[in-house]
Amino acid sequence: MSSVLERPPTAAAGPDQVPPRPRTRILALPEARWALAALGLFLAGLPLYLLDAPAGLWGPLFAATYVAGSWESGWEGLKALKDKTLDVDLLMVVAALGAAAIGQVLDGALLIVIFATSGALEAIATVRTADSVRGLLDLAPETATRIADDGTEQTVPADSLAVGDVILVRPGERVGADGRVVDGASDVDQATITGEPLPDSKQPGDEVFAGTLNGSGALRVKVERDPSEAVIARIVAMVEEAAETKAPTQLFIEKIEQRYSLGMVAATLLIFVVPLLMGADLHSTLLRAMTFMIVASPCAVVLATMPPLLSAMANAGRHGVLVKSAVVMERLGQIDAVALDKTGTLTEGTPRLTDLRPLDTSGLEEGELLHVAAVTEHPSEHPLARAVVDAAPACGLALTTAEGFSSTPGTGVTATVDGRAVAVGSPARLLDDPTHPAAVLAAELEEDGRTAVVVILDGNPVGVIGIADRLRPEAATATRALAELVGRTPVLITGDNPRAAARLAAEVGITDVRAGLLPQDKLATVHQLQNDGAKVLVVGDGVNDAPALAAAHTGIAMGRAGSDLALETADAVVVRDELATIPTVVNLSRRARTLVIQNLVIAGTFLTALVVWDLVGVLPLPLGVAGHEGSTVLVGLNGLRLLADGAWRRARPAAR
Repeated sequence: MSSVLERPPTAAAGPDQVPPRPRTRILALPEARWALAALGLFLAGLPLYLLDAPAGLWGPLFAATYVAGSWESGWEGLKALKDKTLDVDLLMVVAALGAAAIGQVLDGALLIVIFATSGALEAIATVRTADSVRGLLDLAPETATRIADDGTEQTVPADSLAVGDVILVRPGERVGADGRVVDGASDVDQATITGEPLPDSKQPGDEVFAGTLNGSGALRVKVERDPSEAVIARIVAMVEEAAETKAPTQLFIEKIEQRYSLGMVAATLLIFVVPLLMGADLHSTLLRAMTFMIVASPCAVVLATMPPLLSAMANAGRHGVLVKSAVVMERLGQIDAVALDKTGTLTEGTPRLTDLRPLDTSGLEEGELLHVAAVTEHPSEHPLARAVVDAAPACGLALTTAEGFSSTPGTGVTATVDGRAVAVGSPARLLDDPTHPAAVLAAELEEDGRTAVVVILDGNPVGVIGIADRLRPEAATATRALAELVGRTPVLITGDNPRAAARLAAEVGITDVRAGLLPQDKLATVHQLQNDGAKVLVVGDGVNDAPALAAAHTGIAMGRAGSDLALETADAVVVRDELATIPTVVNLSRRARTLVIQNLVIAGTFLTALVVWDLVGVLPLPLGVAGHEGSTVLVGLNGLRLLADGAWRRARPAAR
């Protein structure tokens, strides 16, 4: 059980947050610079083109748009040709040039701009994720204080530590390696590993992890794992490995792109070459081949998919859910199992006072008990102490000043309040008799999932205070809605203790509880669900949730208190921590997928009809362009239906 003690000011920063670090600037990416250049040139030339200005004014601007937007993708496509691979990037560039060759300069330029922008966004997402994973390593200190056999202290690089070394961890420092305490006592904040909001009291024999934050006591720790095998290092590896597990899907998409590219090029060449061999004139044959390339272009099919998903993304963004890509929006609607973190997800992540239990023999009222405890705790920065202190003003209590404040790691705090000696802290450390009414009351609170704090006045226990992380108001409703959407109750995955987890699960209606989990255990739970055939949605907020978020079919992070790595790893972010938006966005995704299917039918019908017409008969170029663009506009307008606020309201599960 965590005890009340003073946390040094150096430890006040949220330990679940990755320390500040340089981030790759967007404009440092060549893909972003070329995409911005292409967009600027296109926007400069568009008004001139629409106003029928001389081609000498808008022509160079569009030509520069082609160069800027296709440079990166075209070069990569040419390099792919050396490996005998026809890259779809190169095909898109050729299609744009083909459009320009038959007079569709504006269409080709727009295609180039859209294509370049898509590549830039993909590059930005990739580099930001890489930054985040590298930044996680900053949680582990670069140096550690190693104690030599003769008792002298040496500052050494943390990655040079070996199993069996003994290190000194001073107050406010981060632990340098995974190991076991051999001397000292302190509270260690392990939120980076377990996600539990309250520091854990550490005594000789207890395990500690690299990157966790020591409290106000000094610890001597014997290293038990090589730095490369530390839990924090394994989190990085698991995030990277989990990301790679999505590669088969990407490979499947690439195979489809490759086959389409080869088929389209082969068909265009046949349409151009065969008639020439049969005596057809060059101009009409080239015109027919270019018409085929336009009508066979996948623009309508691509647009059939994107508008519904992008509209759903925009609508979700207006209501506080940031979905990072259209692919994610589509995947959200496929989930059929949910795994929820506890601390910071279903709960607010901040300890709150829940119980005031003065003993009958104390003669104190609840307000008096709270006043004595709050005045004593006021100088402390410990999360439990802050919960007590913050509750006092809400009860209309004015705090006086305590004298002689002191803190004992693993035990609690003491002070003199109004001339009386007060001790506040761990019942297990401050009470010798387990049958004392205060000890019995503390045990009852702990059995109910609370953290118990005993208050002792002039050597006599006078009451017990219960503290717990507060459940989010909408947690039960959101959990019930998710269960109805996927057809099964969500799984609770948490690093918290089983009693607290079971109590909270009962409040929100969850029956499958997995408690006391480390990051690798959460990841194993996700893999177990996936092996059973489930497409799992994981919702979490901490660094410890990152491997599970990365491995899940879809991961959602809580935005306000979420760690940097969780926010980067997750596929979507609930910006305002409103749990009720999660089932709504899942339902909205399913509606978007329905529109995608409708649009694919429309686009496929138009594309097939136009291609067959061009192959069997003579399709006039203007009619081919009209049919192609008309189908594009039609599916685009159909997809934009999800932009309206009414679509969000219709997607919101009915309150029960």
